[in-house]
Amino acid sequence: MFEVAQLGMKLSDKVYKEREKALRERLLALQFQLQSAKFSVVVVFAGVNGAGKSEMINQLNEWMDPRWLDTHAYGEPTEETRQRPAFWHYWRDLPAKGRMGLFLSSWYSKPLLDRVYDRSDDASYQTALMRISSFERALADDGTLVLKFWMHLDKKAQKKQMNQLEKNPLTAWRVTDQDWENYNHYDDFIRAAETALHKTGTGQAPWLIVEGEDENYRSITVGEALADALEKQLARAHYADKRHAEAATRLLSTQDVASNATSVPSAHPLLAALDLTQSLNSADYKKQLAQLQARLGLLMQKAQTVGMTNVIVFEGWDAAGKGSGIRRVTQALDARQFSVHPIAAPSDEELAHHYLWRFWRRLPRAGRVAIFDRSWYGRVLVERVEGFASESAWMRAFAEISDFEEQLAAHGTLVTKFWLNISPDEQLRRFNERANIPWKQFKLTDDDWRNREKRPLYEQAVADMIERTSTHFAPWTLIVGEDKHFARIQILKTLVARLEHALEKQETV
Repeated sequence: MFEVAQLGMKLSDKVYKEREKALRERLLALQFQLQSAKFSVVVVFAGVNGAGKSEMINQLNEWMDPRWLDTHAYGEPTEETRQRPAFWHYWRDLPAKGRMGLFLSSWYSKPLLDRVYDRSDDASYQTALMRISSFERALADDGTLVLKFWMHLDKKAQKKQMNQLEKNPLTAWRVTDQDWENYNHYDDFIRAAETALHKTGTGQAPWLIVEGEDENYRSITVGEALADALEKQLARAHYADKRHAEAATRLLSTQDVASNATSVPSAHPLLAALDLTQSLNSADYKKQLAQLQARLGLLMQKAQTVGMTNVIVFEGWDAAGKGSGIRRVTQALDARQFSVHPIAAPSDEELAHHYLWRFWRRLPRAGRVAIFDRSWYGRVLVERVEGFASESAWMRAFAEISDFEEQLAAHGTLVTKFWLNISPDEQLRRFNERANIPWKQFKLTDDDWRNREKRPLYEQAVADMIERTSTHFAPWTLIVGEDKHFARIQILKTLVARLEHALEKQETV
């Protein structure tokens, strides 16, 4: 597949200068338009050593306004990176809407070199490429323009280029012993690269193979391809905004009718099947609380010693007891060991990124505990019901969330998820109690009352969430929350049981 990049394509200096002037003006104008657009741009440079990857990134920073370009190059993983899932630092570095990110030695580098040097087998390589495709698809589905350039040289041209760089004292540093070692594996590298390009080149995230021997040719080819793609994406975004505005107008005209619909069942069978009468007397509660907190504290210390990360998610009805449940968990832990993340409406910075971005950034180091009071499931709950996310967006979120949690589990993170369930009557009682107690009044908002009116819609969303995202690596535990004592004990019992099982499993590996 690389024959197209081995044809000896060249551009004279005269032709280059003519085309460069027009290209620079075009790219700057498009970059200015991008700043007010509702999408970001991710540009990946991969390919053969010496084919001009880093030079092309420098060229784009020269042609365009570098203040609106985010350039990222990756080397050996740091200790901070190794303590988190592999894609953590890529998610962390994604550009905001209106910006462009240039990525060198990115998510393709390690899987490709691992295969070349037999540090992974074919099955592992295929799995890694599938993970990459899922990542890029999630970005593209969110509106990100994903472009990938494979900068290519044949073996003879690569050797020539590397020799020229070594002979020049000003550029000799750019050729390392590892580069020559990679050159000795050129044929293996090309075979692995062909597989990567075949498996990950999609309509949403296409590859463009660029011949890298002639600097003039490769620069103009990449620059014009980037400009063409930007123009098309800006046109698509404008058309999509227009359609969205028309759809919003239609939605508003039918909203009153929809809000009065009576076809939605009053209670979903999944939640209706829970026995809300379960309770625990005060004496038993105090005894079990002390025992379970002691066990949980010891297990978390052991988890920290072996580097096992814990992510704990609390979702549930307003006033269902998420906060009090979290407090009973944190009481058992060393304050230096955990962080609690109360998730509210996204900030402007967070809205400028993929909805999972703010959660990837909050992932803890190895051995620590991250507790989420509401979480990424907002996409399929409140954003779904309130219309903040389109149907296609929240529908695909089920797969995106499961993929996210699978990456956590594959890295050795124990993911525990709770849904706290209470009846409408108990919720109303707690709302009234909050309204009448001065130090609890801040907990009760207009949104709480409004959400309560939409409970049937939320029940359907909850049932879909549990059905589609309860997996063997991140199962949901449904907590009966009518009696607060019973709920808290069930939360602690679940955490203890999952930790014991995970630690025993790790010891047997």
